[in-house]
Amino acid sequence: MTLTTLDARTALVVIDLQKGIVVAPTTPHTGPEVVARAAELAAAFRSHDLPVVLVRVTVAADGADATPGRTEASRGGAGLPEGWDIVVDELSGHPEDIRVTKRNWGAFHGTDLDLQLRRRGVTQIVLAGIATSIGVESTARAAHEHGYHVTLAIDAMADLDAEAHRNSVERIFPRLGESGTTAEIVELLAKTRP
Repeated sequence: MTLTTLDARTALVVIDLQKGIVVAPTTPHTGPEVVARAAELAAAFRSHDLPVVLVRVTVAADGADATPGRTEASRGGAGLPEGWDIVVDELSGHPEDIRVTKRNWGAFHGTDLDLQLRRRGVTQIVLAGIATSIGVESTARAAHEHGYHVTLAIDAMADLDAEAHRNSVERIFPRLGESGTTAEIVELLAKTRP
């Protein structure tokens, strides 16, 4: 789907760009490439006085605060290095940004994200981050279900698995919203804002 418009109250929501995640081997973009594009988007949103939401994921070492239910994959935070869950420096240092801490894949469930957005009159979100098929897709699905218009910055996201990324971008995202590149989003933002 082609990017058509950005609502007057659009927020940027950046998923899990934190020190312990951006160093993982990702595809089709590296962590540093995703961070650079997300930082470009954040600067553009801030320059137009639009909300920037920095979402991070964390979990206790013993996994006590992880989402319940049986899984085949381990979910505890044991063995994670100190500071793995700190948002990267390239996005930090802006006190006006909204910060959300999640303990699930998606940024809506169990957080105050929806409340923070609605208080600001936000009707659309632009999503970026890592991993495309996990945190980004889960948040996009919930945003769509909450009635937000969803835009996906496809060059400002990456995944640990190429096929998972491709599936999200080609099959899931067209059903949830519109996709565009960082450059297209920044250009449209400039055209639609004073």
